[in-house]
Amino acid sequence: MVRVTNAVAAHKRTKKVLKRCKGFYGDRKNHLKLSQDAMMAALANSYKHRKLRKRDFRSLWITRIGVAAKINGLSYSKFIDGLRKVGCSINRKILSELAIRDPNAFSAIAGSAKKGLAA
Repeated sequence: MVRVTNAVAAHKRTKKVLKRCKGFYGDRKNHLKLSQDAMMAALANSYKHRKLRKRDFRSLWITRIGVAAKINGLSYSKFIDGLRKVGCSINRKILSELAIRDPNAFSAIAGSAKKGLAA
């Protein structure tokens, strides 16, 4: 009876792991066991960091809006509260872009936020 090996499939799996670990430092790029561990850690971190990136960007937008609101005489919380009372539904990403690229438009929005707070 002929002996059946798993050579082709095993080699294919090994190549797949090593290809994903290309560019890793030291033995993590060319030894299978170390590469598998490194790959699993890298995949876990990439998932986690995709989630953290969203948090980081929201924090950046809030910081930018807060600075621009201060220039217009409002705190961040009062600015957002005024926008909510006016019924303005511009998201923080767009507000932050306006604060950087078009300060005049942001000033107009801040003026409407002040009106919302006064009412």
